[in-house]
Amino acid sequence: MDEHTGQVSAPAEQGNPRSKNVRSRRRWLRNYVGIPMAAGFVGTTAMLAGLKAAPLPVQSFLNPTQVDDREGTVLETWTPKGDHSQIVPLDEIPLALQHATIAVEDAHFYQHSAFSLAGIARATLVNLRHHHVDQGGSTITQQLARTLFLNQDRTLSRKIREALYSIQLEMHESKSTILDEYLNYVYYGHGAYGAPQAAQVYFGRPITRLNLAECAMLAGLPQAPSAFDPLLHFNQAKSRQVAVLHRMAQAGYITDEEAAQAAMQPIQLATESLSSEKAPYFTEVAVSEAKRRFGITSDNLYAGGLRITTTLDPVLQQSAERAVSRLVAPYPKLQAAVIVMDPRTGAIRAMVGGRDYLTSPYNRSFATRQPGSTFKAVVYASALEHGWTPANQVKSTETTFRYDGDKSYTVRDFAGEFAERPLTLRAALARSDNVYAVTTNLQVGPSKVIDTARRMGITSELLPYPSLALGVFPTSPLEMATAYATLANGGFRVTPYAVAQVNWSNQNRTVSTTPEKTGVISPQVAFQMSDLMQSVLQPGGTAYAIHSYLHSTTAAKTGTTDTDGWMVGYTPTTVCAVWVGYDDNRPLALSEAHVASRIFAHVMNTAEQRFPSSWYRAAAGLVPRLIDPLTAKLATNTCADTEYDYFVPGTEPKESCPLHPAAMAGNSAPKPHGLLGWIRSWF
Repeated sequence: MDEHTGQVSAPAEQGNPRSKNVRSRRRWLRNYVGIPMAAGFVGTTAMLAGLKAAPLPVQSFLNPTQVDDREGTVLETWTPKGDHSQIVPLDEIPLALQHATIAVEDAHFYQHSAFSLAGIARATLVNLRHHHVDQGGSTITQQLARTLFLNQDRTLSRKIREALYSIQLEMHESKSTILDEYLNYVYYGHGAYGAPQAAQVYFGRPITRLNLAECAMLAGLPQAPSAFDPLLHFNQAKSRQVAVLHRMAQAGYITDEEAAQAAMQPIQLATESLSSEKAPYFTEVAVSEAKRRFGITSDNLYAGGLRITTTLDPVLQQSAERAVSRLVAPYPKLQAAVIVMDPRTGAIRAMVGGRDYLTSPYNRSFATRQPGSTFKAVVYASALEHGWTPANQVKSTETTFRYDGDKSYTVRDFAGEFAERPLTLRAALARSDNVYAVTTNLQVGPSKVIDTARRMGITSELLPYPSLALGVFPTSPLEMATAYATLANGGFRVTPYAVAQVNWSNQNRTVSTTPEKTGVISPQVAFQMSDLMQSVLQPGGTAYAIHSYLHSTTAAKTGTTDTDGWMVGYTPTTVCAVWVGYDDNRPLALSEAHVASRIFAHVMNTAEQRFPSSWYRAAAGLVPRLIDPLTAKLATNTCADTEYDYFVPGTEPKESCPLHPAAMAGNSAPKPHGLLGWIRSWF
């Protein structure tokens, strides 16, 4: 109170703008700095305490996705966490590999606690300079956390979890333990998880026997296993090795002289395939199919807990792999593909996509190549659908065809060897006569042949040209197996599949494949083709040389182009398609082309024992007739050469062979002769 006026006076600061600003700043600092910092400190402390108290997550490779064959034998423990059966303690891993890994992946490994700010800054500068992601800033701890507990998705949530798990690892484990687990679990390519397994894959030796040069090359792989793969890209792998050695010298682990000497040292790579998978081509297809058809995601596979039961028959698969390995061995770089299916369901029983998965994982079962004369089975099936009979004759001689008005096409047979006489359909199939095939194609109509091919399962591009009949338009072994399966099962197109069943153990749920079948050609046409194609393996047939390997009746067709060798065939329980050729389409020698039929023989020999069957009964609505192939008329008892064919009623020959009159007067009804004819007459 003022002593003179008696009024209450305001504080000295009141109304002072400077005082108001001071109070405002204090409130701002308290509200926006002090409280958040205190909360952040408390929160961070609580989080770190929680991470310290909480156990590390269960590693997903303890419950992997399992891929089995049809008998339950494990083909592959399929998970990005891999097979860790080759765990090697850190003190047995060469010091050179430990130093090389630290130098190239995380130079400040022993100084940081999960994160390296220097590493992040360096990677950012390099990536900005190169205008793309060239280096990562992840530490060894972060990479290990990702490998053990997470998938490879590049999402914000995954990065946050990676950071938290990295902190946990540093809290729970020593640096030596983290390095130990990194070297035993990180991915090095070619299915190798961990340096011990990688040493066997790339160098064919235990990890304890690796030298400095090999350790440096191995340490360079985890950043980009495919790009630096020494088996496939040696020059890139060598450049990466030199960079690793340089980093080691910079870090003081080795001298510049030692780095230079190691860079000059020759590298001896493994020469044998050491793929971690059994039936690797098939396993890759099965996993892809499981993802596509059953809605399985990469996360599901990474998490484990899945059992994928496939259609693979282990005995047939082994037979196919051995046949390919042995029979292509004399021909360097010659490739082969084999598909074996159950024609009744479409289940794939064996698959070989090349001579060696390790050096070439490209699956040639899906590659399109010229099928050559194996396509004639489709042409003749279409012809039988449109009124042709086994007794239709075409003269085998060099012929020039006119089509589309002013166009011409001259047909030549292999080596210019024409029969120079009329052939029946059975004889044309046995000889693989080209004139007969092109004549059939043009008379039936190429568009109708293409329609039949589509219905039988061939999806590759086909054009309505005369040469269509000779298999000039590329198709895949899988397509040809599917088309022949249509003939083998009585006219039903099946959908090939590799996965029989998927079981989710964590959901107690199982889903099975239901085979798909669609009737596309008549049972009569299917039986006629099966009966006619036996001729290929009989005397005079193009595959007669392998008939002694087969102990059951088999329908088949060979095919040879300048660059491709084929054989496709079947019994009632097995269809097999084999292709051989070179990836660069170089010409095939005749001896190389014949490798296809030899592989076919070995595989089908195993299939006959594995899945025995009885030959087909004639489809209802067909009538058998014994004819003379020279005249395509009913055979008499004086015809020296005969064939037994089946006809749709009303299309069978009515007249007897004019070249060989019956020996007995009045014998107008020709009778089958010989033991085979007598047996057939009962049916």
